[in-house]
Amino acid sequence: MAIDFTPLVRPGFVRLARRTDSWAEKSDDIQRDVLRGLLSRSRTIDYGKLYGFRDILREKNIVEAYRARVPLVDYEAVRPLVMRMIKGEPDVLWRGRCVDFAQSSGTSGGKSKFIPVTGDSLSGNHYRGAADAVAHYLRLVPESRMFSGKGFILGGSFSNTLGFDVPGVHVGDLSATLIRKISPLANFVRIPDKKTALMPDWETKLPALVEAACRSDVTNISGVPSWFLTVIRKIAEARGVEKISDVWPNLEVFFHGGISFEPYRDEYLRLTDPAKMHFLETYNASEGFFAVQNDFDSRAMLLVIDRDVFYEFIPVEGDDRSPRPVWEVEKGRVYEMVISSSNGLWRYRLGDTVRIAQTNPVKITIAGRTKSFINAFGEELMEDNAEKAMAAACDRTGSSILNYTAAPQFASKGKKGRHQWLVEWGKAPADNAEFAVVLDEELRKLNSDYDAKRSHSIFLDMPEVISATPGLYDRWLKSAGSHKLGGQRKVPRLSNDRQIFDNLLCMMENK
Repeated sequence: MAIDFTPLVRPGFVRLARRTDSWAEKSDDIQRDVLRGLLSRSRTIDYGKLYGFRDILREKNIVEAYRARVPLVDYEAVRPLVMRMIKGEPDVLWRGRCVDFAQSSGTSGGKSKFIPVTGDSLSGNHYRGAADAVAHYLRLVPESRMFSGKGFILGGSFSNTLGFDVPGVHVGDLSATLIRKISPLANFVRIPDKKTALMPDWETKLPALVEAACRSDVTNISGVPSWFLTVIRKIAEARGVEKISDVWPNLEVFFHGGISFEPYRDEYLRLTDPAKMHFLETYNASEGFFAVQNDFDSRAMLLVIDRDVFYEFIPVEGDDRSPRPVWEVEKGRVYEMVISSSNGLWRYRLGDTVRIAQTNPVKITIAGRTKSFINAFGEELMEDNAEKAMAAACDRTGSSILNYTAAPQFASKGKKGRHQWLVEWGKAPADNAEFAVVLDEELRKLNSDYDAKRSHSIFLDMPEVISATPGLYDRWLKSAGSHKLGGQRKVPRLSNDRQIFDNLLCMMENK
């Protein structure tokens, strides 16, 4: 029988989780201290000299001084500075030389983003954020035996799309950097081994993952829900069973993130032991580890405010779009997130929007991307609406999905405009038209603008649901050079134009 180390490590993790109990009263002090620490370590870098970090540190109100002196930026504004870092120049956006860069999904210009992953951001944010996730889980589940077996971490790989190589510089998925630099001690409690985890070719990697997983006692898994579902099914198929719990009887928790879990929840419950299984969401992006679920009664995530990230929030609606600190956000409102962090991103607009589920301490849910929406007909359909409606429609029709995307179909040839949804099914509904009706009903419940445009089908017609051929999205990601199991790249859920959608339809026709 395997030794269970959980009782030995649990007290330390629980103490770590308990530090968050004081955040309700101290969020402003904590965040000011974080900002002061970031500026203090960056006084002499090029960016710090340009915007007078030394002078900001002398001001009584450091937050106001920082906002007054340092501009809001998006990735294109800092791309030239990041390229200087990639080519070996030190002290540009952060102290010292950075040799690791997380390749993330493209900007509106279609180019990939290369996010600096500094040593300080690894030690002060990413790894500590992962520890926080384990800490909150062990606090929530006193009977856990998580460390009696292995953790299965599904990560990406290194795949440099820069067009040139720099000796000693690593470019790829964030997860690949995390795995490459993880403590050797962690290899005693995780699978697969580092060589397998970093394989770049998924056709080779997937069988190797299945082989490693089939002979391990896995108690916890971590990764993106859509990717992991593919791997889990392959493992179950290899062992000739219906449920992954028949392969891993001690599996108890899935640490998930990257995309909404709701459309996948029922399928994971079907594949695991619902009496034993827990699901804990994290918000871990290429730019940083930002939030973690610390309560099973609420699916909102606690914003992590003491891990080398200073937050600002720009209201998505209303006349006042000025950024505000964490202690000034309002419950129920949606904000665009802005971060300053030890990876050298200063007042950086992530492109993510969050809804404030709670203040004091702040808890958030992911609302979507600032550029992931459909508003072709004034319907203002956001990603969180789509995820919730899709999950509800699957539940009502007894179906499940692997992936989907949606785009507007504009009026032509006497037909009104409508939304088209291209869905790759895990379990297909009895009738796509029926599913479309249910999806439409759920969207109308969630979004008043959509409901108004759908009223009597005057402005917007019934949505159309199209079944994708099996493996379509995997082929599409691979064709874009993006097929990395467990990587940061994801299928865009909503697009306000038809470029991606039509590309996918073309791939279906030409198969």
